[in-house]
Parts: sequence; structure tokens; C-alpha cells
Amino acid sequence: MRERTIASHFARAALEGARRQGHECSPLLQRLGIAPQWLDEPRARLAPEQFTQLLQGLWLELNDEYLGFGQGRCRRGTFAMMSHALIHCPTLEKALNRGLLFYSLFPDAPRLRLSREGDCARLSLDASNLWDPDHFLSECLLVVWHRLGSWLIGQRIRLLEASFGYPRPEHASEYDLLFPCPLTFDATATSLLFSSRYLGMPLQQDERTLKQFLGRAPADLLARPDDGDSLSSQLRRLLSRDATRWPDLEAVAQHLHISPQTLRRHLREEGTSFQELKDQLRRDIAIYHLGRSERSLQQIAEQLGFSEPSAFHRAFKKWTGLTPGAYRAQEL
Repeated sequence: MRERTIASHFARAALEGARRQGHECSPLLQRLGIAPQWLDEPRARLAPEQFTQLLQGLWLELNDEYLGFGQGRCRRGTFAMMSHALIHCPTLEKALNRGLLFYSLFPDAPRLRLSREGDCARLSLDASNLWDPDHFLSECLLVVWHRLGSWLIGQRIRLLEASFGYPRPEHASEYDLLFPCPLTFDATATSLLFSSRYLGMPLQQDERTLKQFLGRAPADLLARPDDGDSLSSQLRRLLSRDATRWPDLEAVAQHLHISPQTLRRHLREEGTSFQELKDQLRRDIAIYHLGRSERSLQQIAEQLGFSEPSAFHRAFKKWTGLTPGAYRAQEL
């Protein structure tokens, strides 16, 4: 089980546009089982399904795919119509350019531009006409276009760099879910860089697959993490294969045919550690099972390798700010 949970920051940021417009969000949060005071806890996490439902609910209630962050409203269905406009293009480059041209027809729309830089391509965003203090919509737009492009050609577009025209935020450690590549903050522009070889690839999708895709897009594109190519992502996949047994660092290093010292160094360069990765995975598995009623707290604690339920309680509260019982009570 590799389900990645979503930091409460993104839920709080998503709600800001609606609140700016005076929209009362409490009924929606109540329907989704999200306690407003819980969102104020910086360590709190949401299941991906919850986050998807939150975005879909906001889109529906606001009738605005820009969630209140734009100068004008982007009515529901705009993304779908844009997708229908590009689905018959022969290559990814033609499809992206047609999609960007579609949005350029709306005067209040944020401007995205696709350009070539030698062997690379850059997707740049001009968000100057957005009210977006947390850069939530800006980051969403980059993620959606990256993952839309990947879906169109049937393979993940490997990012070479993500640049942001603002300082590194406090929640930057969460960016590996969104942009699994080197990050640059305080850049001259907000953009994504990738190999231009993808632009010539033919589209693998059609009207039939598009219909299924649009059933949950673009919200599902944001809630679904990108596994990425980093060592951290590789380790998470490895540990997820059998979450009932928790190998130590030495065993994992042996499996990867590198020394424990090399493994520690590479993880340190990626800003994490083996213990932190294990804790993140255990946290996400715990949240997954706590949102369901099949297993008791003791069974969950045992699966995660805790010898005593009290140790699980302490660890979970450290991870999320809530006890497992309190988290389950507001979920079920």
C-alpha cells in the first residue's frame, strides 16, 4: 500500500479562495468528515481521497475551477472542453500548445507558455493576475499540466527541474509529492523543465479513455502523488511491498547493492533519512486503516511494528498532532 497522505497545509490553502469570496466552507468540511480545528494542526494529514473530494466539492460549490484565486471565474467544464479540444492532436507538443491556446482565449486566465531551450522544454507560468498568497493555484496548474501531459503520452514525463519565483516555503518538504526533481526557489520565473524528446511523442489516449479520465480530473491529478525516480521514492516502494516486515537500513542497503554509509549519504543529500521514510510510511498506513473500521487500534499498532499500543499512540500523535483514537473518531 503506497497511498501518500496530504499535508493539512494544502487543504487550508485550497479553502482560502472560497473564504476570500465569503463562502461558508463548514458544511462541506462536515460532509467530508474534516474537522475545521483539525486543519489548524500543522502536522495533520488528509487521505488522498479526502483531498480529492475537497477539491471537487469546492469546484462544485463555487462553480470555479480556479477555486476563487483568479480575477474572474473559470466555470466548471472548462478543463473538460480544453481536453476535448486537444485529444485528437498527433503529438504532445501540438496538444499542449492547443490546450494553452484554448486558455489564452480567456482574458483573466493565468498565462502558461511552452518553449524550447536546446534539448529541453520549459513550461512557464505567469501568475501575476492571480490572488494566490500561498501559491496554491500556481502549483496546482503546474502539476495538472505535467500530469496531463504524462497521461496523454502514456508515460511519466521526467522533470529535470522545478523553479519557483518565490522563497522556499515552510512546507517545502512536501514538494517531493508534486515535483520529484531538483527544486529552485527565488527563481526569475515559475516553471517546469523537461526533455524536449517528449514533445514529439504521439498521444496514446482517445475520446473513450478521456471520458473515464474526466470523471475525476483534474482533482485526482493533484491528489495522486508522483512516485518519482529519487532514492527516497525507491525506498518507499521497496518498504511498501511488505508492510508487515520492516527491514533495517543494513538489509535495505544490501538489497540495493550499496553500503549503509552510501545509503545514508544519498538520503541526506535528498533531505531525509531512513528512519524518517519509515515513519512517513507507517504514518500513511496508519491513516489509511484508521479511516476504515476493519482493524482495531491494537491490530494497526502490531502491523506497524509497535510492541505496545501506547508506543503507537505516542508516535501517531507526534506525526499528526492527534491520537489514533481521536483521528478515527473524526474520520468514521
